[in-house]
Amino acid sequence: MFKKGITLTIIMLSLLFFITACNTENTGNSDSDNEAAEETSGSETEEESNELPKAELSKMDQGEAVQTLQEFLNEIGYSLTTDGKFDDATTWAVTDFQLQQENLQVIGVYNEETKEAIKKVLSAGDEVEVGAGLTQEVEASTSDEETNVLANPYDQLALVNKQNALPSDYDPDDLVVPDVRFPFTEDLPKKQMRKVAADALEELFQAADEAGLDLVAQSGYRSYGRQDAIFASNASQHGEEAANQFSAQPGESEHQTGLTMDVTTPSINNELTTEFGDTDEGKWIEEHAANYGFIIRYPEGKEEITEYQYEPWHLRYVGEKSAQEIMSEEITLEEYLGAE
Repeated sequence: MFKKGITLTIIMLSLLFFITACNTENTGNSDSDNEAAEETSGSETEEESNELPKAELSKMDQGEAVQTLQEFLNEIGYSLTTDGKFDDATTWAVTDFQLQQENLQVIGVYNEETKEAIKKVLSAGDEVEVGAGLTQEVEASTSDEETNVLANPYDQLALVNKQNALPSDYDPDDLVVPDVRFPFTEDLPKKQMRKVAADALEELFQAADEAGLDLVAQSGYRSYGRQDAIFASNASQHGEEAANQFSAQPGESEHQTGLTMDVTTPSINNELTTEFGDTDEGKWIEEHAANYGFIIRYPEGKEEITEYQYEPWHLRYVGEKSAQEIMSEEITLEEYLGAE
C-alpha cells in the first residue's frame, strides 16, 4: 500500500512537470511570435512612411504628411524646407510640377492625380526642370506701387484683392461652361469657369434644385481687358473713389481667376443686389455653399477687411476643406490666410 502511494505520487509529479514544461515552451513561442509581429509592424510602418501621402493636401495644411510630400518633391528636384507647412513655396512647387504634366488640374493642390504623376517621375528616376512650368520671377508691382502681382495665379487659394493683383496676361487655359442655368442664351465668356470650380458649381446647383430653389448663374470669368473696361465705365459714372467700393480695377478682380461666379434668382429679376441675401436662394447659399467648396467672398460686416461692399451673390471657389473652415468661422479669405 505504501509502495503504491509512492508510485502514484511520482506519476503525478511527472505529469505536473510535463505540463509546466509545455506551458513554458508555448509561452516562449508566443513571445517570439510577438517579437516577429512587432518587427513586421515596424517594417510596415517604415514602409508606409516612405510612401507619398494618401490624403489630399493644400495650402494651410500642416503635419507629417506635408513634410513627407516636401521630401518627395525635393527628391525630384525641388529645394523646399521640410517643415511640414504647406506654404506658398510648397504650393508653388506643386503648381510648377502640375504645369509640366499632361492632364493634371493646375490648382496647387496635392491630390490623387498629382500623387500618381510624382510616382511616375520617381519610378523613372527622373527629375523635373524646376521653374519650367511656373517661374518664380515676377514683376514687383502693377502701376500701383502698393499692389503686388501674384507669382502663382493658378493657386486655388490665390488671394486677389486691392493689394494683390493677377498678372495682366493671366488667362486660365482650362475654362469650361458649367451645365447650369443662365438668364441669357448668348455664348459669352462670362459663362465660363475653371473646370474644378465649374464641376463644383454643377453639384451646388443640383443640390439647390433638389431643395426646390431656383438659382441662376449670372457672371463668371472676366478677362483683364474686360475688367479694365468695366471699371473705366463705373468710374466715369460714379467717380473713381465710389467705383472702388463695388468694382475692382483690372487685375484685382476675382473674376479673372476663373474661380468665381455671381449667382442670383428670378424672384429679384436676376439682379445682383444685396436683396439676394434675403431670398430663399440666398439663405440656402449662405448655409450650404461651403459643402461644395464655395465661400461668400464679401460677407456682411467685413467691409473694412475686404474693402468691398457686402455681396451675397459673389461665390468664390476655394475647395471644400477651406470653404467649410472659412464659412463656419465666419471669416474672410484674408483672415483665413492671415493677410487681413
